[in-house]
Amino acid sequence: MDADTPQPDAPPARRGFFRRSAAIEGEAKPARTLGPLKMIFREAANYPGRVAMALVALIVTAAATLAIPNGFKLIIDRGFAQGDPGDVARWFQYLLMIVGVLAIGTALRFYFVSWLGERVVADIRLKVQNNLLRLAPGFYEENSPKEIASRMTADTALIEQVVGTTISTALRNALMAVGGTAYLFWLAPQLTVGLVIGIPVVILPIMFFGRRIRNVSRSSQDRIADVGAMVAEVLAAMKIVQAFNQERREGERFAVAVERTFATAKRRILLRAVMTATIIFVVFGAITLVMWRGAIAVTSGEISGGTIAAFVITGILVAGAFGALTEVYGELLRGAGAASRLEELLEEKPAIAPPARPLALPEPPRGSLSFRGVSFRYPTRLETPALKEFTLEIEPGETVALVGPSGAGKSTVFQLAERFYDPQAGTIRLDGIPLTSADPAEVRKRIALVPQDGVLFSANARDNLRYGAWDASDEDIWEAARAANAERFLRELPEGLDTYLGESGTRLSGGQQQRLAIARALLRDAPILLLDEATSALDAESERLVQQALDRLMAQRTTLVIAHRLATVRAADRIVVMDEGRIVEQGTHAQLAEAGGLYSRLAALQFAPSEAA
Repeated sequence: MDADTPQPDAPPARRGFFRRSAAIEGEAKPARTLGPLKMIFREAANYPGRVAMALVALIVTAAATLAIPNGFKLIIDRGFAQGDPGDVARWFQYLLMIVGVLAIGTALRFYFVSWLGERVVADIRLKVQNNLLRLAPGFYEENSPKEIASRMTADTALIEQVVGTTISTALRNALMAVGGTAYLFWLAPQLTVGLVIGIPVVILPIMFFGRRIRNVSRSSQDRIADVGAMVAEVLAAMKIVQAFNQERREGERFAVAVERTFATAKRRILLRAVMTATIIFVVFGAITLVMWRGAIAVTSGEISGGTIAAFVITGILVAGAFGALTEVYGELLRGAGAASRLEELLEEKPAIAPPARPLALPEPPRGSLSFRGVSFRYPTRLETPALKEFTLEIEPGETVALVGPSGAGKSTVFQLAERFYDPQAGTIRLDGIPLTSADPAEVRKRIALVPQDGVLFSANARDNLRYGAWDASDEDIWEAARAANAERFLRELPEGLDTYLGESGTRLSGGQQQRLAIARALLRDAPILLLDEATSALDAESERLVQQALDRLMAQRTTLVIAHRLATVRAADRIVVMDEGRIVEQGTHAQLAEAGGLYSRLAALQFAPSEAA
């Protein structure tokens, strides 16, 4: 790829909407409000039947949970007090019925809520991906694709947890806290007043330690991630590590990372131990005090033994519900933060979009391409012009080679021809129609690209080939493979066209990948062909096979070629020499070699003196 192509690691001139990826940092930061959760509720509202069933199951389970203490009250007051085994059995049967309702309701609640969580996440992922596919390549230069991918995984996982667990837990605990408190006031108003006063005493230690443990746990996760990243980095570069005898140093570096992880884990363990002791003392101390006060009331005949039993059980449920609500709120804020980041992706508008009334490209296609007074700066490098007043007319069927030093603007010409960007000045026309007036999809249908490295997907050979024409038959695919000198090695693959090629086609050699890319372009059957250093990194035999395939591909097509190796473009109809975004020379190889300009100097460096002319 030409050096004028913007590099993904270059610092952007203006920031995109992303901060550093939450997944890379270890955990998404929570939002300040729950407002962004509206997006989740909108998606869930598309399934009103499931939402209704989940709510009914939620209410039933909350009511059944609160009915269990009343069951114990009835057993003690009406069963044991009467001394009749039949009465005892009857009230235990009542309690079993409540437990049965609770079990069925919990199962239904889990099913419907989990279904909603998975469905909402699936819908959000689909919408985000569909919008990402519409965005121009410039968006991915200002915003890291790795960070976007992390949002599609880490943030959607948070949302699935919020919909499938957190919201349900919050509603259930809210119902139990309110309903349980009302039931406590009905049972024993005086004891309830004391309990309400004591609830903050129980909750505050949970909040205090919980927040600190969460922060330490986050740090612990980061340290574990550091260890994992170090292992992956060293194992991937093991040949370099051993070649430079750095095994000992890498072992010491890993030991430091492991000890850092252990030190963080010790802090977390200590905090959890102290929190456990504190909570046990506070909770059971509060229960003991309530039971003490209740025992006095029972002795004096103010309340029954069943009432105090129901009161203690309900009090535990209510205190647990309030404690859970404090934790759930933090999870909801984290989910809101994830939702806001995904909503940013959904709301991003494509910089390159079809006009309201696109002009139709002429039929049949001619294959002419025109650049007139084009000036362009990449959004990430506004201070440096990539093209300056660039004018070039390419006739149908003509082969034009773009040559020049790195950074001259050659790849930028390709990017603009495909309308991945729009120039700041000038016009680009395809068959006489300005690109900005046409539908970008129609423009790209008339162009086939063979990139410098044969970009392949993690799929089988058939799907990689028919990426150029998805409706191509196997007969068409084999014909293109034959023309691209790829048929022989494709037939030798274990499963032929159904053979999985590995991630990015790693099961193939560089020359094989390139020939597959040429076959893909052949299937495209477009009138304009863009060749970006298609033979730059190949051995002599692979280059010969690829060049033969390219000669067949270029026949009867308008071809624009980028080349640093001038031997590959000597036969071009016209060679355009570029430097610093401008055209400095044009002509045939022989004409330019004799002119004594930039091309002549480049040719002198690459060819022997007898060949330069």
